[in-house]
Amino acid sequence: MNISDPTETFRQEARELLEQLEAGLLDLEQDPANADLINSTFRALHTIKGSGAMFGFTAVAEFVHEFETTFDQVRKGQTAANAALIGVALDAKDHIHRLIESPEDDIGGGEDILANLRAAIAGEGNASKAPAKGKAKTEKPKEKPAEVKTTTVWRLEFYLPSDALIYGTNPVLLLEELAEIGPVKITALTGRIPDLATLDPETPHIGWRVDIEAADPTAAIDDVFLFLRDNMELTLTRLDESTAAPAEPATDADADPQPNAAEASAPAPVEPEPSAGILAAQSPTPKPKPAAGADTADRAAASSLRVPAERLDELMDRVGELVIAQARLSQIAGLSSDTALKTVAEELERLSSGLRDTTMGIRMVPIGTLFSRFRRLVHDLSGELGKPIEFITSGEDTELDKTMIERLADPLVHLIRNSVDHGLESAEKRVAAGKPAKGIVRLSAVYSGAEVAISVSDDGAGLNIARIRAKAEENGLITPDAKLTDQELHHLIFAPGFSTAKEVTSLSGRGVGMDVVKRTIDGLRGTIDVTSKPGEGSTMTLRLPLTLAIIDGMLVRVGNGRYTIPLAAVEECVELPEGIEAHAKGRNFLDIRGALVPYLRLREVFGTTAEPEPHQKVVIVSSGEGRVGLVVDQIIGNNQTVIKQLSKLHSGIKSFSGATILGDGSVALILDTAHLVAAGQSYVDRNITGRAA
Repeated sequence: MNISDPTETFRQEARELLEQLEAGLLDLEQDPANADLINSTFRALHTIKGSGAMFGFTAVAEFVHEFETTFDQVRKGQTAANAALIGVALDAKDHIHRLIESPEDDIGGGEDILANLRAAIAGEGNASKAPAKGKAKTEKPKEKPAEVKTTTVWRLEFYLPSDALIYGTNPVLLLEELAEIGPVKITALTGRIPDLATLDPETPHIGWRVDIEAADPTAAIDDVFLFLRDNMELTLTRLDESTAAPAEPATDADADPQPNAAEASAPAPVEPEPSAGILAAQSPTPKPKPAAGADTADRAAASSLRVPAERLDELMDRVGELVIAQARLSQIAGLSSDTALKTVAEELERLSSGLRDTTMGIRMVPIGTLFSRFRRLVHDLSGELGKPIEFITSGEDTELDKTMIERLADPLVHLIRNSVDHGLESAEKRVAAGKPAKGIVRLSAVYSGAEVAISVSDDGAGLNIARIRAKAEENGLITPDAKLTDQELHHLIFAPGFSTAKEVTSLSGRGVGMDVVKRTIDGLRGTIDVTSKPGEGSTMTLRLPLTLAIIDGMLVRVGNGRYTIPLAAVEECVELPEGIEAHAKGRNFLDIRGALVPYLRLREVFGTTAEPEPHQKVVIVSSGEGRVGLVVDQIIGNNQTVIKQLSKLHSGIKSFSGATILGDGSVALILDTAHLVAAGQSYVDRNITGRAA
């Protein structure tokens, strides 16, 4: 394991825990009585506190300790998790994030947040129980009267895992947390300390015996050893008051002789009966430590691995170069009569294909990791705008390339803000229109052929076409006499600086957000579909390719040039009927089993002057709901295509989404099927026979 930068490792894990904490709090707002949600939220807090103390983030540990102590009243059922409490808890989560990301900065506001948290607790009818400032010190004496009959003595004995010190575990902090449970008596067990010659300073040889006075400390002890319990030796036994200091177990005969003073008066070993709450009871036998249980835990720990994203990118680049080299070898083997070479080339092709698929699988990430971020956004916008909103997500298991996940965050933020601010009406207007007061925003993802379709929809008022047209004419985007379809008018909202908002607010009105969406999606080789019905709502659908790295492609020839068509977009290949031009009557359509499909002659699109082939082929491709036929001179075959991005100088060429290097070292441009399908539709609709795109 790479432990060169443990601080960054802590930050990464803390970010994940904070996401879990935020999700738990938002779920808790909808289901305040859910004990599982309360416990998971509390565990996330406890884990952040323990990790922060372990890695030297003392400000984090102190703040979370106060937060955890206050939130413990929710856990004990003394306070309900109402909206006000959840709101302050979310602010506390944000403060923890700031403390983790910028520990050197003087970040204030923590005391105010804690005061608001205590006020929210007190406002629930627990003012007498809500502590003021010295809460942590005033709570303990109040619990003392219950000691008369409800508390008993519990004996905890534990030995830490052999690698505990290497990974930063501090036994002193563990003992301090145990002391917070109740009055304790702590004894060191030194019987396992080896000779100095064989002593390993990185291995914890000292065990601990802790006698705790509490009603039932099982859950609290479970929290203390949250990170360690699976790999450590730990026993918990319940003692009678008369045997508060019984003899040390026979299995630890080598232990420190100091506690043996009580050995003579100790009763038979029948007294320490094992509690039902034994957490991880293992025999404290010193020698055979690597038992089966430890081996299982080690295997479980090794089943997942955190790898920096840069290494995955480097691996993907190497696999891409391997694919190019394999294509070169296959081409050489195809021209050779050496059967051994052909066999090796075929085997290498099979292996490189498997390696490519495996590497691509590593890069694929469930889009749910992105969706979860927007719950907080909708929650905050709902409070800020005073609009009750129900946020519904679906398709969280849909996987997408990690690079695309990262770049989709900003566009989706803008789309959701637009739906909440512009799409949804106020509660009063909704009720007047016969709708429920609570608006609905849906975020979904679904596979659509070779693409992933991500939709943001709302049940609001829909797009106002008249206002869009008027604003577009005012900005000079269209002329007053321009004839545009509803779809074309809808897409005007993505123009730079375009906004129909009557005033600029902190949320919208500057015409920047939708422009960002359009540019980002274009950069990802995707498309945007807009549908809207007045009074019923709007839907923005982003259609994106599954990956930006390596794809299966179909190599075709048009004139003297070779081009690659993404194989996932190809539906079928047919031969272009002879004499079709004579019957076309200005409309380029093919009859494909009773369905009319428009087609584009790529020779005309690319301006090729070479002699055409007598028997041309048509490759039927699809994108979303549209289909178009691409007329080519020759279909060469399939190949693994490593996508290389075009330079900024060629970014304006919309017909191509990238390039790839062929086996002979030449370059083949990759066709942007989504753009060509859209161009084909307009190409046919407007009876344009010249060049398109």
